[in-house]
Formats: sequence, structure tokens, C-alpha cells
Amino acid sequence: MVVRREALAALLLSSRRRLVPPARLPRAKAEAEGGCGVIGLAASVPVAGKHLLQALAQMRNRGNGKGGGIAAVGLDPGSFGVSRETLANDYLLAVALLDESSWDELYRDFIGKTFAVDATFSFTPQGAHRLGLEIPPPLVRGAFVRVLPEVRAAFVAEHSLTGADASAVDDEIVYQTTYRINTSFYASTGEKRAFVLSHGKDLLVLKMVGYGDDVVRVYGLEEFPAHVWIGHHRYPTKGRVWHPGGAHPFIGMHEALVHNGDFANYASIVSYLAQRSIYPLFLTDTEVAVLVFDLLYRVYGYPLEYVIEALAPTTERDFTMLPPEKRQTYRALQTVHMHGSPDGPWFFLIAGSDPQTRACRLLGITDTSMLRPQVFALQVGEQAVGFAASEKQGIDAALESLAAEDDRFWPVADQYWNARGGSHTDGGAFIFTVERNGSGRLRCTDKFGRVIAPHPNQKPPRVVGGWLKGSLAPQPPASTRLPLDLPTGELVSELLQKLAGFSYAQLEGLLARLVQAQSDEDRHRALAVLTALLDRRVPTGTMKRSGVVALTQQALATLVAGIARHPSPGFFWAGWEKPAVEPSHPQQVLVLEARGFPPEGPRSLARALVAHCQRGWQRVIVTGCAGHRFIGCGLGAHGLTPRVDVYGSPGDYLASGIDGACIVVHASAQDQLAQIMKSGKLVVYGDVGQTFGYAAKGGEAFILGNAAGRPMINAVGKPRVVINGTCLDYLAESFMAGDPHQGGGFVILNGVFYDQEGRLREMDTPYPGGNLFSLASGGAIFVRDPHGVLEDQQLNGGAFAPLTAEDWQLILPYLEENQRLFGIAVADLLTVDGRKRPPEQVYRKIVPAGHKALLPEEAWVRPAS
Repeated sequence: MVVRREALAALLLSSRRRLVPPARLPRAKAEAEGGCGVIGLAASVPVAGKHLLQALAQMRNRGNGKGGGIAAVGLDPGSFGVSRETLANDYLLAVALLDESSWDELYRDFIGKTFAVDATFSFTPQGAHRLGLEIPPPLVRGAFVRVLPEVRAAFVAEHSLTGADASAVDDEIVYQTTYRINTSFYASTGEKRAFVLSHGKDLLVLKMVGYGDDVVRVYGLEEFPAHVWIGHHRYPTKGRVWHPGGAHPFIGMHEALVHNGDFANYASIVSYLAQRSIYPLFLTDTEVAVLVFDLLYRVYGYPLEYVIEALAPTTERDFTMLPPEKRQTYRALQTVHMHGSPDGPWFFLIAGSDPQTRACRLLGITDTSMLRPQVFALQVGEQAVGFAASEKQGIDAALESLAAEDDRFWPVADQYWNARGGSHTDGGAFIFTVERNGSGRLRCTDKFGRVIAPHPNQKPPRVVGGWLKGSLAPQPPASTRLPLDLPTGELVSELLQKLAGFSYAQLEGLLARLVQAQSDEDRHRALAVLTALLDRRVPTGTMKRSGVVALTQQALATLVAGIARHPSPGFFWAGWEKPAVEPSHPQQVLVLEARGFPPEGPRSLARALVAHCQRGWQRVIVTGCAGHRFIGCGLGAHGLTPRVDVYGSPGDYLASGIDGACIVVHASAQDQLAQIMKSGKLVVYGDVGQTFGYAAKGGEAFILGNAAGRPMINAVGKPRVVINGTCLDYLAESFMAGDPHQGGGFVILNGVFYDQEGRLREMDTPYPGGNLFSLASGGAIFVRDPHGVLEDQQLNGGAFAPLTAEDWQLILPYLEENQRLFGIAVADLLTVDGRKRPPEQVYRKIVPAGHKALLPEEAWVRPAS
């Protein structure tokens, strides 16, 4: 007789009734700031742990050294000295020994009595003193084990599991054995001797008191290969983070979870789990999250889509936009599992293995309110790699590390994007699956199973002349039919028009000649060409745009290195070791090399930039950014109004607080951009992250791509912003920017994008979420919505108003500047379905509606009858 899934789940949960709960269930603990740094990668080929190091190092501000960890899935049997069959079939049981003498007792009383042991292993910590770690990392010992047949038989008989799948029974025996080990050696008393790090198949977890990159170094994982990795820095939220047991990741069965954020309903979820005889032991919300995941996925057997829905329920307008059959299913899931849904700001990364198919998986899920930053990325060439992380700059750091060693990768992803939590569009989750049986293919899908993939007909870049390894080779190019002695403007225009006909070899040859420049004129020309290739979205033919950008970035680094070696009157190079100096003449350009500067602090790049500008520099180029934060902060303090061009992958808080400066970012930017900006100008040739323009008071901003969640919230005064793409949700919430026609502020949202062939396209909707202009009391939003897609229910405090001729005259200069910057012609914006239309048929105006929360208090009271 085969046990049905519903009956199996009930029997498995019933078997846990004999598990002894902790003496006291954990109570909800006080909230604290949660700003963890997380990164995950999944690759079609094994990747060494060292490729996480720089990414984690650049996100150290998101931790405090109180807890770091890694998980690796899709392991190499050679790393443990076992056969491929042993790795596939055995449970990998890893134990952290806080008291090294406890191993013999633990092995005798639990491992030896429950399992057949096929191999043992250990990870001995090294170099903890050198890294300045206050709490010694634990010795890790482990074993590859199989459940003894007699143990399985006794468990089946005791719990009426005859006919149940043997692997499901074995999973539960392993789960309950781990629980008993932890209650005996870690959680039952104040004495902490040992705890289980991981127990799944093809999965290893290591963690300690420290940072995530410390874990890689201490346990010697630099050359340790795996298909899937997650790394984590912990900042305290709930739990005993000062102890290794409180660090992330936490385990379910064959998966490990890390998260950024914290829950408001921690105690409620603990109660939900206790009703099912599941008891957390480590007093942290991350642990209960993975216990809920394990309950839904392994015990109840839900497909991933349903697990994601139970964790991050689809609500409000997004729920109504679902197909009827999904609404019915999702409503049932929410009815049963809402009490187990984490409520609060969170972003989960889950690394797991599937013992049945041997597939590896990286899953990223964001909460419904999208209150924690997250970004995903995908690169597909001869091999493929996918990422999910707290910050784009962390992804770029990992890709740069990978590309420097492996010719099958390059330093730029094909696609970067954000998830919309609990949405009808992507479900707020993306899954990277590595198929290890046969194809070795990496596949990326959203919550609903829709595939995300780059353009199939564009070729990945090849290593030509060593451009991934160092400077470009000054080799003669293949014919490009493009003379380099043209005036700069004509050269840029010709190159952009003809780029689709280039090969990578031809482009490299052209750039190699350009970056040999040593005169001021030639260097300005080279800089203009490289900048145009980074900034402008044009057709690239058979080349991937990511390959063009990677090649251009290397060319820029070569040009900058030449300026450092051979100064010319118009350019001055400075790095982290050089003190601030004055320009020799007003037009001289300062090239400030970011590499070597710490991401933040007294000796940071941001401080050096201010120091140089105080000495009189009005034109600054910042190159090689790698997660450097606060660039531009402080430029308003002394009336400094330079133009600063930023290249590379900058970090958070760029342009925050500027008052008069002009900052141009020739890439995507990150979170907390242009906060409390007072005046000046910001231009971003890419996307921007969370809370862009928070509490901005003035200035102008032009964004080529999308904004993530909560742009321009609490803005006041007169900020004026153009976003050519869209944003996730909560655009201009609590906007208080006065009357746009009397000097107040506004946002223009165009809802357009460039596809992978470099063509301008109209989005399905200019704004996919709700809470558009919610609680706004001033300003306006002008949305390009020629098909009337936006609905009243999306506004939540705003109201549609007719677009007047006066409105068009107000926003036209900003659209014309947008055209000059990005090449998005006003005429193209006014063209709909091939026909040019008047502005009032293309743009819609949204103004504050005026509602109870914004009225004077006396207006709330009805007059007495």
C-alpha cells in the first residue's frame, strides 16, 4: 500500500510528538536594525569559494562580525575523498564542536546508533588569530551516513508508515536525529557543546562568529568547488548572534536559508510551528523561516510556487490580477498558512539540493512590501551563472573575480533585475536550477515557472588579445571602416550607428588604438567614445551588450593606467595614497582611481573626493568603483559644485545630500541614492535601487532605467525627476513638493525600456504596483500611459487630472534634456502604435486627491445635526 501525500504529512508530524520541546519556547525579542549582507550564486560548472570573497568584503558594512556563514550545494566528491555515489546517496552530516571532546559521545549515542557511516571528514579552523576573531571558530567534524535498515524498519512500524517512500522516512529520521543532538548538546541547558550545521544530501553549511568572508578563509574554502553558494554577514535582529549557533545559514532538510531583515510576528510563527510539533532551538527568526519552508516543501509536498505563495502571499491589486484558478488556490493557501507567513521586511536566499534529480537550486524570495534590497542577475555563454544578492555591486565583484580566472565568464551580467514581492508579475521570487544529470544546464524561472533568458542569437564574448586578463593588446584591428581621425562627435555617432556590424575582435582593435592616446585631445576623444559605449543603448548585432560593456570597461582601465604612467597637461591622476592637490589650471581633469580606497570611513573615496574638490577641482572622473559608498556626499557642505563622472560599480548613498554638484553615473546605481538632495543634478545611465530620492528637497535627476521600491518618498521642496523605466511600488509616497507650477516638484514616469537588441520598447504597464502617490500632499506625477492602463485603485491617495498645455510646457524641457542625455526622443515618446499623438493623449497627470489623513483635524468631525 502506497501512503498518499496528505496521510504521509500527517504521519510524519505525528511522529514528532515524542520530540521533547525546549523547556521554554522563545518569546518575541525586541526589534533591532536588520541590514544583513547576502549573496548567492548558481553556476552550470563548479565555482570555487574564493569568488565570494570580494563580494562579501564589499558588503561588510551590512554586518558587524557577530555572525557569518556559507552554504555550498552541488559538491565535488573529491573534496571529501568519497565516491560520486556516496556523495549522491548519503546524508552529509556536519557538526560544529564547541567542545571538541563531545564528538566521541555524540558519535556513540546518536550517529553510531542511527546510521551506517561510509566516510568521515573534518574542517579545522586556521588563521582565526590573524583575522582578529574574538570567539574561536569551532572545529567541524562530520560523516557521510545512511540510515540503518533496522532503524528505518523500527521507525516505520512505530509510526504506521508502511508503504511510505523510504527516502521520505529517512529524511524524517535524519531531521529528528539532528533535533535530538541539538537538544542534548546545545539547546537544552546553558552549556553549549556542539550543534549540527547541516545534514542534507550534497549540502554543506559552515558558520561562526565573524563575517562571511572570514568563514571562507578560516575553513580553507578558497579552492573548494560547488555549483551553488550562499554567503551571509549578519547584523543583529533576533537571536543569540554572538554565538556560532545563531549565525546564518539555518537548515531545513536538503536546503539552507539566509535572510536579510526581521519578522514582526516571530512569536506567532513559533506558535504555528509548535502546533505541528516543530520547535526552534536557536531563538532567531531565520531558523523559523527555514522550518516553515521545510514543513511546506518536504512534509506537505507543496510545489515551490505554493511554498513561495505561503511565505509571501499575493495581496491587494496583485491578487485581483491573478487568473481565477490561481486566486482560488492562493486563497486556500493563505487561509491555512497565513499565521506561518513572515510579516516584516525580509529577503530570503535558499540553497538546496534535490536528491531525486540531483539538481541544485538557488532560490531568492522577497517580502510582499519589498522593504529589503535585492537584485538578481544572469549571464549565459559557454557556461552560465546566476546571482541574487543585497547589492548589485556585490554581484559585479563576484563576476569580476570569476572572469579573472575563468575564460568562460566575463565581468558583466547579461541581465540585472529586481523582484516584485507578492506580485502577479513575477511573484517576487526567482529560481536558478542547475541540472546535474546529463545537460549541466542552468535554468532561471520566476515563481510562476516563466523562463528568464538573454537573447538567444547574441554571441558571448571570447578572450581576444587577453582583454579579460589585463590591458588590451595594441594589435591591428580587423577592418572596421571607421577612421579614427574624425571629429569626436562624428566618431561617436558613426560608431554607435555601425556598432551592430562589428565583431568583438573589430571592436577590441578599435579601442586598443584609441586608448594608446597620450595627448589631451586624443584622450578626450577616447574618453568620449568609451563613455558613449557604456551609456547609449544601441543595437549590438551578434555581440552581447554585456560583452561590449566588459570590453569597454577594460579599455577605460587601460586608458586610465596610461594617464597614471604618462601625465598630460589636461589630466591628473590620483589614487588612494596621494594627498589632495590643486589643479594646475581650471580646465584640468582629475582622474581619481577608486581601487585601493576602503568602501567607507575616514580614508574613504568619498572623503578623498571632497578633499580634492575643496582644493579647486571642477571636473572629476572617478574610475574603478567597486562598492564605494557615499560618493558625492559632502559636496554641498562648502559650496562645492563640481561635475563628477562615476565609472564602475558604485555603492550606496551616492549623491546623497548634494547641493549644487552634478554627478553622472555611467552605470547602474544602488540604494539610498540622492537622499536629502538639495540642489544640483544627477544622471544615471542605468537602474537605481531602493529609496532613491528619499526626503529629497530639490535638484534634478534623470534615470535611464528603472527604480526599485519606494523612490522619492517623503520628498519635499522642488525635486524634479525623470524615470524612463518604471518602479516596483510606492512611488512618491508622502510626496510634499508643493505646486509644480509655482516652483514645486514632480516626477515624470515614461514606462519605456531598451530591449536586448537596443530598441526602445513600451512596457506593458508604466507602473505595475499599487500605492502610487499614496498620502501625497503636494507635487505631481506625469505618467506616459497612452493606453490608459493605470487604474484608480493603484493611486491610494492620488487622483487623475487632465494634462493641460501649461503642464506640457512645464515638463517638455525635462523631456528634451532626457533626449539629449539618453537619446530617447520626445517625438518617439509621443508616437503610439506608429502614429504621433498630442501630449494630452499620451501623458496622464496625477495630483494629490486630498483625503482624511491629510485634512485639518477639525474637518474630521461631522457637524452636529
